[in-house]
Amino acid sequence: MRQILTSAGLLALVGCAAPTPAPVDVSAKSAALADRFQSELQGQLQTAMRAGGPVGAIGVCQQAAPAIAVNLSEESGAQVRRIALKERNPDSLAQGEFRPRLEQLAAAPLDADGKPAWVQWTAGSGKDARAHYLRAIPMKEQPCAACHGTNIAPDVRAKLAELYPQDKATGFKPGDLRGAIAISWPVETR
Repeated sequence: MRQILTSAGLLALVGCAAPTPAPVDVSAKSAALADRFQSELQGQLQTAMRAGGPVGAIGVCQQAAPAIAVNLSEESGAQVRRIALKERNPDSLAQGEFRPRLEQLAAAPLDADGKPAWVQWTAGSGKDARAHYLRAIPMKEQPCAACHGTNIAPDVRAKLAELYPQDKATGFKPGDLRGAIAISWPVETR
C-alpha cells in the first residue's frame, strides 16, 4: 500500500512540475516583423489607390495582406496575422487571450510618443508555449478612412458588401484602434 501512495504522490508531483515558460522578450524581433508587414502592405495599398482609388485598394487588403502575413510567417518561424475587435474578415476576429489584450490596446492605441502601443506576454506550456506580441493599428485619416471611416463612398460600400457581406470594420475615426498585428513565437521549454 505504501508504494501505491508513493507512486501516486510522485505522479502528482511530476504533473505539477510541467515546464512553464518564463516570460520571453520578443518585442524587438516582433516590432521588426510588424514594421515589414506595415511597410509592404502600405506600399501595395498606395500603388492600388493611385491606380484604382479606394475600390481598387480593397482587393489589396483582401489578398495581399494575408499573403504578406504568410510570407513573413514562413520566413520568421512566427505566426503573423492581423486581428480586430470589429473585423472585416471573420478569420481576423480577436478571440481567447487576444481579446482582452486587444481591448487594452483599444483604450490607448498610441503610446506617450504617439507611436502604436503594443503588449506582449508568454502563455501555454510545453510544446504549446508561445510568446505573443500585439501592436496596435490606429486608424489613420488617409487612406484608411476611405474604407473604414464614418463617411464611405457608395461605390466603396458596394464593393465592401460584395467582398465582405458581414463586414463590421467601419465607423472608425482617426486615432481609434482599427486592429492589431499579432505575432506569436514558439517558445522552447527545457
